[in-house]
Amino acid sequence: MHAAVAELLSPPVQVRALAPGEESRWDAFVARHPAATVYHRAAWAGLVRDLFGHETYHLYAEDSAGEVRGVLPLVRLRSRLFGDYLVSVPYVNYGGVVADTPVIAAELLDEACRIADLLGVSHLELRHTAPLEGDWPVRTDKVTMLRALPGSAEELWKALGGKLRAQVKRPQREGATVERGGAGLLPDFYRVFAENMRDLGTPVYPIEFFQAIAGTLPDAVEVVVVRVKGEPAAAGFLLANGNTLEIPWASSLRRHNPIGVNMLLYWSALEGAVEKGFAAFDFGRSTREGGTYRFKRQWGAEERPLYWHYWLRPGVPLPQLNPHNPKYALAIKVWQRLPLAVANTLGPHLVKNLP
Repeated sequence: MHAAVAELLSPPVQVRALAPGEESRWDAFVARHPAATVYHRAAWAGLVRDLFGHETYHLYAEDSAGEVRGVLPLVRLRSRLFGDYLVSVPYVNYGGVVADTPVIAAELLDEACRIADLLGVSHLELRHTAPLEGDWPVRTDKVTMLRALPGSAEELWKALGGKLRAQVKRPQREGATVERGGAGLLPDFYRVFAENMRDLGTPVYPIEFFQAIAGTLPDAVEVVVVRVKGEPAAAGFLLANGNTLEIPWASSLRRHNPIGVNMLLYWSALEGAVEKGFAAFDFGRSTREGGTYRFKRQWGAEERPLYWHYWLRPGVPLPQLNPHNPKYALAIKVWQRLPLAVANTLGPHLVKNLP
């Protein structure tokens, strides 16, 4: 659509900051907009604020009739070690602006850039699944991996192929069992997750983060645990995101990987998604052709581009806060050698400032 025509068709709006008591209006818009995610809900940035103490900015566009026509949640991460910047939204793959028209989106983005400039942050990061209009610096090296789901678990099982089915069956032959539930399984999930993060050299979120998500969105959360001889060996934290079930966090213990506990974990998560009637399963973010990318592809997942757009203060390069940055190689090696108790104590203080 020509820009001038789009502007004529777009209703005039005012950009406002969300006030206490307006959350239901915000969430009603999120619920009706096809591009919005669970991470756009007012409660998501709220739990990040309440748990980690971050500043949050909930911007929304309102038309002359008082209807919400667009939203943009922002979280400020600030530390001496990792800098000072705004993200929409941190810790997950999705966020950014959601609006009824590109013109309304542009108004919200203009206000976000104005706030970023006033705060003096180095940059603003917007995590989108589609390109933005205009000349935005953008990073496209990451994709998310989605698999459309059939109508029954039997159809899904047949579609996997013999090799994959054999890999799922092996841990079952070795006596592995699966339990699916809710917040009651979080201690078992966290036991696996924390050890695996330490082994990867990555600071771990506090268990309170997952408890807060489960407490805020109890109907959207499921936890899957694979046990070997009764002990947690693999686990996943799943979150309903519209008609898609996402697995934002999953881990397995290295000593149990030879029997393929992670294969049983993912099959159980997929099977549960089909049984609950989800249309798709989101395996999460990967780098094209990387190890996790190939792992997800074997399940029939297809890539969906991610567009991370940036406002940058003059002279500031695109941020490189990721574990593949050579700058962090030594720190990762040191972290991998920490006693688990030490890593679990120090990790939450660091990871809260990593996007």
